[in-house]
Amino acid sequence: MFYPNALKIIRMKFAIVGAGGVGGYFGGKLAAAGYDVTFVARGEHLKAILANGLTVKSVNGDFTVKPAKATSSTSEVGIVDVVLVCLKAWQVRDMAAQLRPMVGSTTVVIPLQNGVMATDELKDVLGERPVVRGLCRIFSKVESNGVINHFGVNPTVIFGENSNEQTDRILRIKAAFDNAGVTAIVPTDIEAEAWKKFLFICSSGLLAVCRSSYGAVRELPETRQMLHALFTEIYSVARAKGVALKPEIVEKTMAMVDTFDYDTTSSLTRDVLDGKPSEIEYQNGTVVRLGKQLGVPTPINTFVYSCILPMEIKAREVKTNR
Repeated sequence: MFYPNALKIIRMKFAIVGAGGVGGYFGGKLAAAGYDVTFVARGEHLKAILANGLTVKSVNGDFTVKPAKATSSTSEVGIVDVVLVCLKAWQVRDMAAQLRPMVGSTTVVIPLQNGVMATDELKDVLGERPVVRGLCRIFSKVESNGVINHFGVNPTVIFGENSNEQTDRILRIKAAFDNAGVTAIVPTDIEAEAWKKFLFICSSGLLAVCRSSYGAVRELPETRQMLHALFTEIYSVARAKGVALKPEIVEKTMAMVDTFDYDTTSSLTRDVLDGKPSEIEYQNGTVVRLGKQLGVPTPINTFVYSCILPMEIKAREVKTNR
């Protein structure tokens, strides 16, 4: 496809809100390709990025962005073309108002959170026009301050207008990711794509309850059956909500889990086991709430959510008291 404004693409400005495993990787790739990228980070991680640049260790090849533009204040960034919101799902609502200084009349805001609530939460604060729906696929984490470790899955961003129209602004952003060597997909049904990932990532809660990796959970018949039932419940909730998921999504997701390295876990699993606040409310908790609203039984997801809830409450109390 020919982009008539291709010469202007390199001058696109990006703000990456959250320079963790997701934002650090995708923002790093954009910056390494020559785009104007500012990372919004905090604490020692921010200090390390400013002092030493951002290093990405990746199974696809390591690279460093140095110098890297970074700040703790969104008001210092200025208006940008694209805001990638790469925070934890539970941080989005509180952060939404702080995005305003970066959002102009043509800015596009793309949330890359786990879950299916971030787009609506951002729209509640920023309005309908700037916010589109997005998600990503990547296994990555902050290895140390200023260092991102991408250790699995081909990094992919999936995004689009809520109407599924392939607008010029969406295609220009896709071209930027293409130029940066990032797999970018503009699907025909972005809501269905969001729910496909949501169905999968809710397995993280079961891993946390089992204190185990994907390999351990999938190999044991008892927990494999629970995993299958968990996926099936989410499929049923999605269909009741009017999301166009196909019945084979459950088996396809199980087959995908079977391809992971034995020791693979997830960010929610690691957060729960480390005693940190997690995205449980935005994963299995969302399934439970929607199931009640739609009259769909969700016993496995309810069990997982209920088991993690006491640990979640304790983790948030510890965070508040620091």
